[in-house]
Amino acid sequence: MEFTVKELAEVIGAQVEGDAQIRVAGCASLASATPADLVYVDSAKNLDAAARSRAACAIVGPDLHLAGKTLLRSKNPRLAFAKAIGHLMPDESIAQGIHPTAVIAPTAKLAEGAGIGPYAVIEENVEICAGTQIGAHCFVGRRTRIGAGCRIYPRVTIYAGVSVGANVIVHSGAVIGSDGFGFVPTPSGYEKFPQRGGVIVGDNVEIGANTTIDRGALDNTRIGRGVKLDNLVQIAHNNDVGENTVIAAQAGLAGSSAIGKNVVIGGQVGISDHCNIGDGAILVSQSGVAAGKVIRPGAMMFGSPVRPMDKAVEIIMQMGRLPELAKRVRRLEQAANLE
Repeated sequence: MEFTVKELAEVIGAQVEGDAQIRVAGCASLASATPADLVYVDSAKNLDAAARSRAACAIVGPDLHLAGKTLLRSKNPRLAFAKAIGHLMPDESIAQGIHPTAVIAPTAKLAEGAGIGPYAVIEENVEICAGTQIGAHCFVGRRTRIGAGCRIYPRVTIYAGVSVGANVIVHSGAVIGSDGFGFVPTPSGYEKFPQRGGVIVGDNVEIGANTTIDRGALDNTRIGRGVKLDNLVQIAHNNDVGENTVIAAQAGLAGSSAIGKNVVIGGQVGISDHCNIGDGAILVSQSGVAAGKVIRPGAMMFGSPVRPMDKAVEIIMQMGRLPELAKRVRRLEQAANLE
């Protein structure tokens, strides 16, 4: 697609400085841009590279100056650039129309504009809303509802009774609604505790490839509006993940924890059961949160077991001194004839 700089400025909410009639057809990095590409600069350290770039137009922040280019000035150039990419280079279709190999139950309700890809299976009493695309080889279990404008990539499995909001993106290999890990120990082994709850996914959620979200035991597992889950994330049964929380790859949540709004959970963080993570907290990568732990809102935590960031850093620094301290203790013992 191709637009004038003026047209693009109206879409992304930026101010034009220079030739507003230049036509832009794509977005690129500073190194690979052509004259028809848009680039962005969010730091003064990149101004020289931007000046050397072949791009005729650049998105810049409010305090940056770049000669020789038409500028789109924005308070948040990275956000403006993201909007520009979406406008100039929209996502490719996952599925258009109903593929003849798709298996769709007679009681399923498909709204106008819904797309179902090859070999997808849509079970009884499923509702798929307008504009949602279901990729090849997906499975959508009975009584599931998927809101409008969703993009469900190939080979996603959604078990029965799941509710997915609008504008949700689910990447390949994700499993939503599998049984939670619930068992009762007996003298002869473990008896399965039936998992009869569901999963509720809010609007504008993104779920990464091979991520798993377990259904609740009796109540629902909830993923709040605007949550972003990376690849390979495990959400166990009965968790409640608050709005706009982000969870990076290989993080795992055991059951029945409450995660607040706007929480940041780094890669490989482990959260045990029945924890309470306050709004806006940050758990640094590879932290471990013990069962029942309460973390106050806004806290930055690190380590295993998790501690406030300053304490954790102090402990790590002291651990680095352990070989030296051990030698000192040995010398003191020898001097005191304690051996």
